[in-house]
Amino acid sequence: MKQFSSKRSVQILAHLLEAYGIRHFIISPGSRNAPISIHFSETESFNCYSIVDERSAGFVAIGMAKSLKNPVAVTCTSGSAAANYYPAVTEAFYQNVPLLLLTADRPEDFVDLFDGQTIRQKNLFNQHSYGDFQLKEDDEKNADEYNFDIVKKAIELCLEKQGPVHINIPLSEPLYELVSELPLFADVENTIQKKNYHLPSVLTADWNISKRILILAGTRDYSEELQMQLSQLVKNHSAVVLTEANSNLNNEKFFSHIDRYVFGFNDEDERKYTPDLLITIGQNVVSKRVKQFLRKAKPKNHWHIDEIWQPDTYFSLTQQITAKPEVFFSKLLKAINLEPQPYFNLWEILREKKDVKHQEYTLQTGFSDFYLFKLLAEKTPENYNIHFSNSSAIRYAQLFDFQKFKVYCNRGTSGIDGSTSTAMGFAMADKNPVLLVTGELSFFYDINGLWNQYIPPYTRIVVFNNGGGDIFKIIPGPSKASNALDEFIATSHTLQARNLAQHFGFEYIKVEDDGTLERVLDGFFRTSEKPKILEVITREIENAEILKNYFEYLKD
Repeated sequence: MKQFSSKRSVQILAHLLEAYGIRHFIISPGSRNAPISIHFSETESFNCYSIVDERSAGFVAIGMAKSLKNPVAVTCTSGSAAANYYPAVTEAFYQNVPLLLLTADRPEDFVDLFDGQTIRQKNLFNQHSYGDFQLKEDDEKNADEYNFDIVKKAIELCLEKQGPVHINIPLSEPLYELVSELPLFADVENTIQKKNYHLPSVLTADWNISKRILILAGTRDYSEELQMQLSQLVKNHSAVVLTEANSNLNNEKFFSHIDRYVFGFNDEDERKYTPDLLITIGQNVVSKRVKQFLRKAKPKNHWHIDEIWQPDTYFSLTQQITAKPEVFFSKLLKAINLEPQPYFNLWEILREKKDVKHQEYTLQTGFSDFYLFKLLAEKTPENYNIHFSNSSAIRYAQLFDFQKFKVYCNRGTSGIDGSTSTAMGFAMADKNPVLLVTGELSFFYDINGLWNQYIPPYTRIVVFNNGGGDIFKIIPGPSKASNALDEFIATSHTLQARNLAQHFGFEYIKVEDDGTLERVLDGFFRTSEKPKILEVITREIENAEILKNYFEYLKD
């Protein structure tokens, strides 16, 4: 016989979550959240997963939510456990991933009495959530009606904003009283308002008079509809579309390697390629060079299209278009003239020249981080979702042809924390296999992402181990701090992943030369009983110099 929590607040919470189709819950162990853990794990329609480390759990939930395209809830005990969600909360906030944070708490009048695991949890995530709510305890006046309304409001806000929402749940002892039958609760009416978008005629006019239209796509999930719409715009060269690997857009007429094309622009080049209409979609753009180019260019018109965020990233924003890009372009395409423009040909000439230089340099480059990413783009099976960690990994990915894959990276805050956990959460929920490509510092930093009994055996991880944070040898600035660079900035080390792989039940392969790497990659993706880690040791290679020389070669 199933046993449920006797706490009415928990019963109401579960009832509403079920009504709104939220089925996946990441539970971290503890006593204060025991009523939630017991009740959810006993609810037939709920899928519950135990992740011990709350910091990892938050990112696992992000990965699952991105795969499912539906909110995922995390729940933990009180105190510092709740605070450990904060890195994932900020990432979900800036990436618009729907997370529900269900934090159990001590009674409200215990706060600041130095009772164990009692902190100021109310409004804990206020700066980076779309709502912070607190439930009443069962014995408070009108608790049932109040809690029903608050939970409903919180869930709808999470769905509407597609971002993190916090529900804090004070729970007094006893915590383990159970019941075998649940009361009947009222039916739930979804009151989320549908949004309608009307295309202003001034935008149609601006498009039709613009001769140099540039569409820049930042980080976003794959959308077949958007890809088809943008493909119509480039079909007869009406606009230029710049994408990145994590834009998840693929068309041979899109310009998919921004840094390859804009690196080394002089003043004359900047004037030549400056758009008169810039349209931006998606979130964070990886390329620092395109940001610098467009901030200096200051196009006459800049439209940003997003339901939630309207950042003036390029200091030239003239139109905030609060709509899904698919909705906007469906209306725009019916209203505009699609005339061929010389602006496209200008970029095409640039692409042909730089692509030749890229191929020449790639053919003469030996074993290195650079070489690894070339091989991964060629040898990874197309059914894999690829997750890149931050810093070097996502930057290398921009240089090679990963457009045929679904690509993910935590570019909300662009931190290295949580890359492994996010990829493992995605793998837990998705029908297709996942490849995580990560630098070793990011991998070691989030090693609890592997403390997870649900990782499918077809999951693959490639760790490129160059002995430290090589990104700090690539970007300008850190090298000036020569005395502090290795120990305090790049964090040089001699660690390897073999023992960690064994500890967490992964197959492990190590390579240190190009011949072995090519041979191993062919078998790395074959079916196995365990997930696999491939560690590529490039510590003795001057990876930073190879990458710097690549960009210098493009300039010639």
